[in-house]
Amino acid sequence: MKFGLRYCNTGKFAMDTALATELVQAGEAAGFESAWTVEHTVIPSGYQSQYPYSPDGKMAGGVEDLLLPDPLMWMAYMAGVTSTINFGTGILIVPQHSPVVCAKQIATLDHMSGGRVLLGIGVGWMREEFDAIGVGEHFDDRGRRTDEYVAAMRELWSAERPTFHGEFVNFDAAYCRPQPVNGSVPIIVGGDSKVAARRAGRLGDGYFPARGAPWDLIDLARQTAAEHGRDPDALEITVQLPADLDEIPDLARRGVSRIAVPVSPMAGLQTVISTPDDASAWAETIERFADL
Repeated sequence: MKFGLRYCNTGKFAMDTALATELVQAGEAAGFESAWTVEHTVIPSGYQSQYPYSPDGKMAGGVEDLLLPDPLMWMAYMAGVTSTINFGTGILIVPQHSPVVCAKQIATLDHMSGGRVLLGIGVGWMREEFDAIGVGEHFDDRGRRTDEYVAAMRELWSAERPTFHGEFVNFDAAYCRPQPVNGSVPIIVGGDSKVAARRAGRLGDGYFPARGAPWDLIDLARQTAAEHGRDPDALEITVQLPADLDEIPDLARRGVSRIAVPVSPMAGLQTVISTPDDASAWAETIERFADL
C-alpha cells in the first residue's frame, strides 16, 4: 500500500514555501510515496456554477480569494528539494490547457525530476473560470476535449515523430523533447461520477474518486476497462484515508493501491496531517501497511 499527502498546495502550505518544503521532505522521509496538488487558475467572484463536493455548491466555505499556487510550478519547486517522492495533480483541469504546451511542461518536469510526475486529470466544473481564461467555448465539449487532449499528449510523449489529427488537435512530426523518463506519464482520472469512472476505465492508468471508496464507481471503472479490452486489474485505485485504519487491509484486498491523507481542510476534507511533525509521525503507519 502506498500513501500520498493530499492537497499540499492549499491552506497554510499554499504560499509558505519553507513550511511546504518541510512538509514534503518530512513526508518523503516518513515513506509517503506521493504529494498531491489541486488547480484553479482563477476563481471569479460570485460564480454560480455548483461545486460538486459541498452541500452549498461553494468550495472553501465560500471563500473566493484563495491562495492556490499553480500546481505544476509548485511541483517543480518541490521536486528540486526532494529526491524520491512523486508529485501528482489531483486534478489538472485538462480542457483549460493547450494540450501541446501542457505536454511539454509535464514532460519537462517529469524528465528533470527523474520520472516523478503523476498526472491526475479532470474536466472542470466552473464555467466562469473557463470564461475568464478565454476558453469558454470549451466548456460544453470539455469531456471530448479531455479525451482527445490526453491522446495527443501521449503521442507527444512517446512517438518518435509525433503526429496527431483529431477534432481539436492537429500536428505533424511535431518533436516535443524531452520526453518523459518512462515513455509516458501515468494518467489518473479523478471524480465522483459515472462519467469519470468510465473515462478512467477507457483511457486512465488509474482512478481517484474524490471521496471515500465508492465501490459502485470503482467497479464501473474496472468494468469499462474490460469492455475496452484493457486489463481492469492494471487500473491503479487511489482512495481517501478511511476513518478506521483497520479498514486498510480490506481496501488492499479489494485492489486499492494508494491511500490519500489530507493535509488541509480543502474540499471539505478533515485534516489529518497539520504539520511536518505530523507527517514524520506517519512513518510507523506506513511501515505497518507497506507489504499489503
